[in-house]
Amino acid sequence: MSNAYPAVRKVKPLDDYTLILTFSNGETRVFDMKPYLDKGIFRELRNVSMFNTAHVSFDTVEWDNEADFDPEVLYTLSKKIKEKKYSSKPEALSSAAESSARYGKK
Repeated sequence: MSNAYPAVRKVKPLDDYTLILTFSNGETRVFDMKPYLDKGIFRELRNVSMFNTAHVSFDTVEWDNEADFDPEVLYTLSKKIKEKKYSSKPEALSSAAESSARYGKK
């Protein structure tokens, strides 16, 4: 029997008090912690050093002060990050190849 929500697999804390979360369903999402930084134990996370201790514990995010977050809330209230698609423009590739070839000649 599986959970009704995806589990957190990776977390990366950012300077603006957001978390980049990767879930077990493969989605990467961003969660804004700022609205919670004036509540209970989360006040301690205003200290950037403490905030940056975010790590995955079981299927959610936990900090070194033992604060944690419900993984269902993290998933439901986070925003999906659209993957950036890098175009490989043929002219960019050919000019790069021409440049390297040109450097090989004297």
